[in-house]
Amino acid sequence: MKLPRTALLVCIFIANCLRAQDYDVVVYGGTSGGVVAAVQAKLMGKRVVLVGPDKHLGGLSSGGLGFTDTGNKAVIGGLAREFYHRLWRHYDSDAAWTWQKKSEYGNKGQGTPAIDGAQRTMWIFEPHMAEKVFEDFVREHGIAVHRGEWLDRAKGVKKSGARIVSITMLSGKTYTGRMFIDATYEGDLMAAAGVSYHVGREANRVYDEEHNGVQTGVLHHSHHFGVLKQGISPYVVPGEPKSGVVARVSAEPPGKFGEGDKRLQAYCYRMCLTDHPENRIPFTAPAGYEPRQYELLARVYAAGWTQTFGKFDPIPNRKTDTNNHGPFSTDNIGMNYDYPEASYERRREILGEHERYQKGWLYFICTDPRVPADVRQRMSRWGLPKDEFKDNGGWPHQIYVREARRMIGMYVMTENNLRKKRPTPDSVGMGSYTIDSHNVQRYITPEGFVQNEGDIGVSTGGPYEIAYGSLVPKRGEADNLVVPVCVSSSHIAFGSIRMEPVFMILGQSAATAAVMAIDGKIAVQDVPYAKLRERLMQDGQVLRYNETVSVPVKK
Repeated sequence: MKLPRTALLVCIFIANCLRAQDYDVVVYGGTSGGVVAAVQAKLMGKRVVLVGPDKHLGGLSSGGLGFTDTGNKAVIGGLAREFYHRLWRHYDSDAAWTWQKKSEYGNKGQGTPAIDGAQRTMWIFEPHMAEKVFEDFVREHGIAVHRGEWLDRAKGVKKSGARIVSITMLSGKTYTGRMFIDATYEGDLMAAAGVSYHVGREANRVYDEEHNGVQTGVLHHSHHFGVLKQGISPYVVPGEPKSGVVARVSAEPPGKFGEGDKRLQAYCYRMCLTDHPENRIPFTAPAGYEPRQYELLARVYAAGWTQTFGKFDPIPNRKTDTNNHGPFSTDNIGMNYDYPEASYERRREILGEHERYQKGWLYFICTDPRVPADVRQRMSRWGLPKDEFKDNGGWPHQIYVREARRMIGMYVMTENNLRKKRPTPDSVGMGSYTIDSHNVQRYITPEGFVQNEGDIGVSTGGPYEIAYGSLVPKRGEADNLVVPVCVSSSHIAFGSIRMEPVFMILGQSAATAAVMAIDGKIAVQDVPYAKLRERLMQDGQVLRYNETVSVPVKK
């Protein structure tokens, strides 16, 4: 049957839209590392596309994490430092201060000339300003950004031998490329390409570590029930196991100390809150709100807990970056274990559960009579900001995926590298933040009390190097894929590497290596390190502590 002319034109238009689009570098994932990778590839003269599910660019850096975890700021160079410099330029102007005066905030988060030299930086910022910087990056460099595109994880990766030829989205759009960069928090492209990876905690013996695996009895921070003056019963009727276990406590045994498991450190939304009356959206009960989900919190208050607002970290314009703090807080412990491997539909369910949990946590504190009156009154002065996440009711668009899949690549970064017990080869960037894993489970102790497990804080003893081999798959698995976010790392080492500035640093290094592989017509595993190092240094990356950083002067 002959199609009418109009229908034929529509078919041709659709076919053209779905036709494979060819690029030198295809970056999948609009995280901070993904944006920086795309910019670097473009700066090096390549045809690049940034494609992924994200509607908003920047991941956690624009998703509420405005109180940056940095460690030693001196090792943050290159495009990552440019990002924080642009934020400094914005907040240096009085016009940036809408809901408070610049003088009221002072120099919190501002770099100093003594540390930064000519390129001043700002490490504490509002989510929408971070997003603007990322959008400016892609606009200024003319980078094609295709949003709302979800990888067909079942059959969307086409390979020829060990090389990825193309990736296809659920929409039907196909992107061919000479090099691919997986910059997602989940590692979806990496996994779909058949690259080796791990989910969960390894046993200590796997990489000869001390702080991996199950860590019962190790209480490094204050995010556990040991900070209270009395033990808290996990049972519906306190002290009576037959009455059942209250919500948010696992009745499963925690596992043997030092052994591996498939559990993940907890996720949360890094909420941006405000106490400015004109900019505040009051907290309300989420759909399906059940006070019984917060029974443990009521018992924590009854035991004398007074630090509810301990991590309401101030960012400009009377807002906060609100993070987990204490034994029962915004971390939704134990509710994310299947997230990395879950279908998109199941992931949406997990995200919805986390959002309901945190909104219910806020509403419970504001309204439940078991919460001390002064705490209820103080929390009620806070709310979501009208001028952040405007298309999502003031709620962050990105959950804090603290850990998902981690590649098992050419080189695996471990606790021993970070703590300088073993040398790290071929540095492509540095980290320096404390090795920091949030709680992994909430269990019942042999004594019959509730306790959290998995929260670890171990010093790295200063900046550490990150190996190029941790960004590339094993030889023969994917010769044209680089992975700067779900890097090859043990669980406990990832606890430090996972910081947003590091993802930007590694995104730039990953793109540099990808372009050099294209130019040399070689696999990413064969990029000559001496040449890679030379280019990274030229572009302002810091590869060794105390090295001179070649950073362009910006005013």
